[in-house]
Amino acid sequence: MSTPAARAAGISLILMAAAAAFSYGYVHSNLVTEGDPGATSSSLTASPLLFRAEILGWTLIMVCDIVAAWGLYKVLKPVQPSLSLLGAWLRLLYTAVLGAAVSSLVVVSLLTGSSTGAFSGFTANQLETETMLFLRAFEAVWSVGLIIFGGHLVIVGILALWTANVPKIISVLLLLAGAGYIVIHVWRTLWPEAEGLVKGLEWVFMLPMTAGELGFGIWLLFRAPSPRVRGEAAS
Repeated sequence: MSTPAARAAGISLILMAAAAAFSYGYVHSNLVTEGDPGATSSSLTASPLLFRAEILGWTLIMVCDIVAAWGLYKVLKPVQPSLSLLGAWLRLLYTAVLGAAVSSLVVVSLLTGSSTGAFSGFTANQLETETMLFLRAFEAVWSVGLIIFGGHLVIVGILALWTANVPKIISVLLLLAGAGYIVIHVWRTLWPEAEGLVKGLEWVFMLPMTAGELGFGIWLLFRAPSPRVRGEAAS
């Protein structure tokens, strides 16, 4: 039977996966056309409520991240308290960076919303340029945050590997996902011109990055007993 902390972490991880699929996978990818400020600005201006729903989705993700940081710390603390605390702090740090990134989306919403009278001194081209600048700022800041998030996942994967009752496949997926986030976003941050290589790396790490946390969340919600370090006798 899952503990309350395990259930809270599991629900948060599952909710985050759904919110991310909506906010980034559906809304952001459909409204933002990379390299085309005109098309992007038109899409955002035509769908202000949908874009605000994306921002609300990111807000839900940040709340769930805080709950997940607490829940995972409580679940994994018996395995190694110091490492579990470090993992929790890394997730909270990532959440703070994500909040800074999402603030850029709030600015985009103001620039493209229906009440544009405050920006009457700007030309259409200037507004489109400003909009793309803040969208790129969101992507860049979030990318830096995902390096920190990768470090969090590596720690969670190590602790899960040390825990006898976590399925080994989940532990390995978490470790691969953490390594994937670090490699992809270090590369994207330092060498943004190598986007083709980054896209290839995303395909390589797609399975663990998708299934690692989601699988762990489902296990935490339905199956997680109190953690037991490998090598200890079952009580």
